[in-house]
Amino acid sequence: MTTIWWIRRDLRLSDNQALRAALDSAARVLPVFILDPALWNSDYTGDKRRAFLLGGLRALDADLRARGSRLIVRHGRPDEELARLREETGAGAIFAEADVSPYARYRDARVAAHLPLRLTGGLTVRPPEAVRKRDGGVYTVYTPYSRTWRALPLPDARELLPAPEHIATPPDVHSLALPDMPVLPEGVPFIPGEAEAQRRLQDFVAERIAGYATGRDQMALPGTSGLSPYLRWGMLSARQAAVAAVNARPGTDVGADIWLGELIWREFYISVLAHFPSVRRESFRADLRGIAWENDTAAFDAWRTGRTGYPVVDAAMRQLLATGWMHNRARMIVASFLTKHLLVDWRRGERHFMQHLLDGDPAANNGGWQWAAGTGTDAAPYFRIFNPVLQGEKYDPNGDYVRRWTPELARVPRAHLHHPWTLPADEQRASGCVIGVDYPAPIVDHVWARHRALAAYKEARE
Repeated sequence: MTTIWWIRRDLRLSDNQALRAALDSAARVLPVFILDPALWNSDYTGDKRRAFLLGGLRALDADLRARGSRLIVRHGRPDEELARLREETGAGAIFAEADVSPYARYRDARVAAHLPLRLTGGLTVRPPEAVRKRDGGVYTVYTPYSRTWRALPLPDARELLPAPEHIATPPDVHSLALPDMPVLPEGVPFIPGEAEAQRRLQDFVAERIAGYATGRDQMALPGTSGLSPYLRWGMLSARQAAVAAVNARPGTDVGADIWLGELIWREFYISVLAHFPSVRRESFRADLRGIAWENDTAAFDAWRTGRTGYPVVDAAMRQLLATGWMHNRARMIVASFLTKHLLVDWRRGERHFMQHLLDGDPAANNGGWQWAAGTGTDAAPYFRIFNPVLQGEKYDPNGDYVRRWTPELARVPRAHLHHPWTLPADEQRASGCVIGVDYPAPIVDHVWARHRALAAYKEARE
């Protein structure tokens, strides 16, 4: 008998619950990935993430071939393609890792209506329904959610599923070739695939997790785990990441515990999306759904291209365009700037991020944007408005991050780097960076913008 392992965002062989369930149910397993036009052509994706996915699929195919199997690729509506595969192969059940986005639920319901779809865990350590209040209610604040998450039995290394040594796959099933395009641009610091995910996890735990508590906010340093694209595509399981944090060696406890907290944030946002799917369309907070956004097109274009005149904002946006990634502290800064300084609807920023981020994830991206805008479940207070100058000075004190991504500021003295418009005219000329010529003047005044935002939010709440 043959079963189908339907791969969606679990591009790995180790600790894969859907794959294990498929192997346990039949002698032969058909690993299938369906290029779904609804996702591939969505306004919420872009070429860099498509290219990273394709690279991950090629790496997975190589891993499968090393075990006597191969990846079967089809293109079309999943329900139709899976039905054709069952007719061609006589396959029994279809196993897949459960997902929670509104489209994923719609897609899976459509498949399950006519086909024997069996969904397993694996997207998170704990499924959304497992972390509840005592009365059965859903958490909408991170801290009590995290407390309950941690009170449950912590993940154990003995639970991790090893990669199978051999996978028997029918040899005569037709497969399409993966597209040649798009390809990852030069300078993207991420190699797709499970092997790279495992290498990065080991390197992070061995070398950097001890300093994570302080290093994670310094934008010029490699202080983060660098694992978000791999978690997004399931090239690394959430459970293995959590086990690594729980089992961190002595001396790394503080950094490991904070990193575990970040993994729990990921699970919290997945839970929020699972229980409140409307957050993809509107602000969670009803009292802030009527904000009078300015939505100035020129301001949005300046922001997305890194031409706002605020160095830390511009550096971050250029990093995103060049690499498909952005430091998490930078994400908070630029999201606050767009929504509070420019009064541009957070949904426009959310979409822009999804079009460029390798790790663009519907739950985490939405949660982060609503946090920054003050409109979400567990959000920064609406009156908290990051000062981009102070944020730059605190989290890029030497200016290395800004100088890397905004090279026109390379010779600006450190004392003026995060506010170069305050540099006297003669010193601007000497540094090769005349404001308004070589680098834009600030498109908005911080103090004025702060007052405007507070007024707009107050009016919406009233």
